This record gives sequence, structure tokens and C-alpha cells, in this order.
Amino acid sequence: MDVSSKTISEIDESKEKEDLKKLEAVFFVSGRFLSMQELITFTDLNPLIVKELIEKLREKCEKEDSAMEIIEKNGLWKMDVRQEYSYIINKLATGSAEFSKAEQETLAIIAYKQPIKQSVIIKIRGNKAYDHIKKFVELNLLKKKKVGHTHELSLNDDFYDYFNIDDPDNPLKKIEESLKK
Repeated sequence: MDVSSKTISEIDESKEKEDLKKLEAVFFVSGRFLSMQELITFTDLNPLIVKELIEKLREKCEKEDSAMEIIEKNGLWKMDVRQEYSYIINKLATGSAEFSKAEQETLAIIAYKQPIKQSVIIKIRGNKAYDHIKKFVELNLLKKKKVGHTHELSLNDDFYDYFNIDDPDNPLKKIEESLKK
């Protein structure tokens, strides 16, 4: 059997398309920032290929004028909805989303009142708020600083990335604007 160079390039192109789909699926399902190691683990691809595919996926999103974009921050990558379409996501988000209604309420109070003592949050929200705070700290959405016998809670920079908010000086402005649409 004679394998021509055209056949080899077609095989290479087909493999690259398949790898690109794999990477896109990983980004889509994860919904969070991923490290290069995680991308390698989930795709079973070599780091050089993953880097090349990230760039191709970024170009694909731009070329196709997609509502999606690839964001890179501190060596981590994430596929997200472009800022101008985040209002749609906010309309779709319900209490059955990633966070329970109770968790959303706890986070909203912290975002609005920050910096706020953990003891105050517990008085307002009850003992379940300890679990909420723990989850948000693990997700790097909150900063927790020891102050006396309690902790002071404030939003971490990742909070703004996670919720696709541009203005860290006024996080509620963007949320309020998106809810009005």
C-alpha cells in the first residue's frame, strides 16, 4: 500500500481537528481556569501540542466571531462567555446552578459588605455559612484573614474573573446592569 504525502497531511490534519475538539470539550465541561498540567491530564496530549491548540482555539473563537473566548490568567486557561453576553448567562442562572440559593445569598452579603467579619456572617446566615465560606475560600473566590478570634472576609481577584466582572472597585454595578437587561 502506497501512502502519499497528501494522505499523511490529511491524517495529521484530521488528528489535529480531533485534538482541538478534545481540548474544547475539556474547557466547556470544566467551566473554570485550568492549569497546563490539568489540560495535559484531561486531553492526554503533550504540552507543546496543548499550547498550540489553545492558540488555535482562541483564533477559532475570534475568527468565527463566537460568543465564547479563551482567557489566560497567570498560566491558567478558561473558556468563557464574552463579557457582552454575560447578561444572558445571568438570566439563565438559577438556584439550581453551581451554588445553592443559600450559598449565593451568603456570597452576595460578603460581596456587598466586604470586608466583613466571619462572625457577623454567621450571625446573619447561621452555622451553614461556615460550609459556604469554606467552599468559597477553596474556590479562591474569598480571602480569609485572621483578625482576633474571627476572620475577616473579602473578595479575591478570582471572584471577578469567575463571575466575569470587569470593575473590581464596584462589582455590584456590573451585576445590577446585567440584571436590568
